[in-house]
Amino acid sequence: MSEVQSGGAVVETEISGDIGVIRLNRPECLNAVNTALVEQLVTALGAVTDAGVGAVLLTGRGRAFCAGHDLKAPPEDPATVQARLDRIQDVTRLIRDCPAPVIAAVQGHAVGAGAEFALCCDLVIAAEDARFRFPEVGLGLSVTGGISKLLPLLVGPLKAKEILLFGDTIDAAEASRLGLVNAVVPADALLPTAHRWAARLAERPRATLAMAKEALDAGIDHALESALRLEIRHAIRTEELAADRTGDAR
Repeated sequence: MSEVQSGGAVVETEISGDIGVIRLNRPECLNAVNTALVEQLVTALGAVTDAGVGAVLLTGRGRAFCAGHDLKAPPEDPATVQARLDRIQDVTRLIRDCPAPVIAAVQGHAVGAGAEFALCCDLVIAAEDARFRFPEVGLGLSVTGGISKLLPLLVGPLKAKEILLFGDTIDAAEASRLGLVNAVVPADALLPTAHRWAARLAERPRATLAMAKEALDAGIDHALESALRLEIRHAIRTEELAADRTGDAR
């Protein structure tokens, strides 16, 4: 039985049996992140958690997983910036707190916040055309999503600094070599593979699956909350610096 909870929105949620599927749905702009997408993603993650599914699949419609923040979004006042950053961090919290494993199925670009969404998941499957990139430093921005804690755990501190400071593109093969992804598959096999993984996980006892995830994440997530708060402070500071530069240019 399939229940579509938010079809036609910028984030679609479908619960089919024991599997929850969440699709970012702004394909016309490569699923770029805006306020509506973040809010609906938070709602979707809450819905699949409340439904008690055995596994969750997170993916994007169209040619990209998520191209990062929508840089065409209008300027925001400080209170709006704070609220937006809090909700971005809530995405990571909800993925980590979800008892069911969350699988990211990544095609095309996963940039900035898009890469953060993917890498805070429990498992990551990449299509051969997947490209990961953290351009924030070069754009005068700050990373979010707990990536300042999670990325060094995945690739080591030195490589994490290289990835964040230079912001170079990492293709799927390199992502696999570095340990950013669990598997790389042809583009047409991405969703079938992700669904097979989700189905295998959903067959396992819910309680022991949740405890295994909790045990593996316990040491990480204790420090992750501090990283999430520090990232917000840094992100707000970069907004202030950008405003100062704009004022100086006048």
